[in-house]
Amino acid sequence: MTGLMWALGIAVFAVGLLVSIAWHELGHLSTAKLFKIRVPQYMVGFGPTIWSRHKGETEYGIKAIPLGGYIRMIGMFPPGDDGRVAARSTSPFRGMIEDARSAAYEELQPGDETRMFYTRKPWKRVIVMFAGPFMNLILAFGLFLALFMGFGLQTQTTTVGSVSDCVVPASDTKALKAKNPCALGDYPAAPAKAAGLQQRDRIVAFNGVKVDDSQWTVLQKEIRKTIGPATITVVRDGRTVDLHANLIANKVVKTDGHGGIVKDQYVQAGFLGFTPAEGVVRLDFGQSLDHMATTAEDGVRSLAALPGKIPGLWNAVFSGAERQPDSPVGMIGAARLGGDIFSLPLPATQKIATMVGLLAGVNLALFLFNMLPLLPLDGGHIAGALWESVRRNIARVFRRADPGPFDVAKLMPVAYVVAGIFICFTALVMAADLINPVRLT
Repeated sequence: MTGLMWALGIAVFAVGLLVSIAWHELGHLSTAKLFKIRVPQYMVGFGPTIWSRHKGETEYGIKAIPLGGYIRMIGMFPPGDDGRVAARSTSPFRGMIEDARSAAYEELQPGDETRMFYTRKPWKRVIVMFAGPFMNLILAFGLFLALFMGFGLQTQTTTVGSVSDCVVPASDTKALKAKNPCALGDYPAAPAKAAGLQQRDRIVAFNGVKVDDSQWTVLQKEIRKTIGPATITVVRDGRTVDLHANLIANKVVKTDGHGGIVKDQYVQAGFLGFTPAEGVVRLDFGQSLDHMATTAEDGVRSLAALPGKIPGLWNAVFSGAERQPDSPVGMIGAARLGGDIFSLPLPATQKIATMVGLLAGVNLALFLFNMLPLLPLDGGHIAGALWESVRRNIARVFRRADPGPFDVAKLMPVAYVVAGIFICFTALVMAADLINPVRLT
């Protein structure tokens, strides 16, 4: 049964990924057709075509390798300086440019001269290229909203999980790992215990600042900035009780401001002395937006940190080193995580919620990655259109001749280098996902 559920999880993720890719390409397709650009092909996947059908002037199909997709628009690049689109050169770099230009004019038919991509105004080209990643952003927003407001988050709450007996500095790892840390040193009694705080008490206010069950980070900040007397309002057995504690300064783990901890970094702060219980908490719309913003910030930081992850991936593949939990994963690794989610002994709702979160994260990553201003990504074409607009506006202001469309094809040698780097990185991630995968337990 576990093997069957693992396979089902992979299948569910694969379907979700295909929907995400198709949704992305639909953004490009719909806006291209809106601006009367001819689109010969709309394909989900790469490699051999396993199904296709013509509708109007466009062939719609599914290919064998579900790791991407594309639409093919005619006239992605303007003709060369000589007006020709099929010239050849002995220069390898010039050949790359001319090959790309020629491919952009495949299936050119009479009447298409006014329906080519490059003939559209820069703002229209920006919309066409941005529409794909934007569709992923919309899908990520919807999935995150369903996760946060519908299923809820497994998170730390304002309910007391356990109360400390004494005040132990967070840097004293030996004492923290001991069965009875209070016996290892002359540590004072914890203010929470002295105040009578008990397990399962739900804190609803701290020094007059009201908090609900989903606002552990707010409560944590209030505790940490308080040294001295404090009033803690709790709900115990259905009754509201005020407790009075005298918080003291202690060395505690530094946080990132969003509930996470900064490893091996400590700060002096107010200390109460209890561990919050974990639970599933549904967020309201405003809290969901805040959590999405935090998730997006983390995504940007993770994208910027990718080059620094290469040595760890290399060691995980070739040296047998332990795969770090925050290691990048590709689509194969994400599919394996989907299998792990469904094979874990969890309630069905929690499995579905975790899968929704995984697919939401994939769509957010697709948006952020495609917005990089590098060819052959969508962001590279957006950057080219914006640069053309800047050049033309500058020429208009200074009453110069129109410089014409910016020839993005001239950047194809750089695009091939970028694509080569992406392919090598993808291959390394794929090898790590197969040999030394990140697993959920």
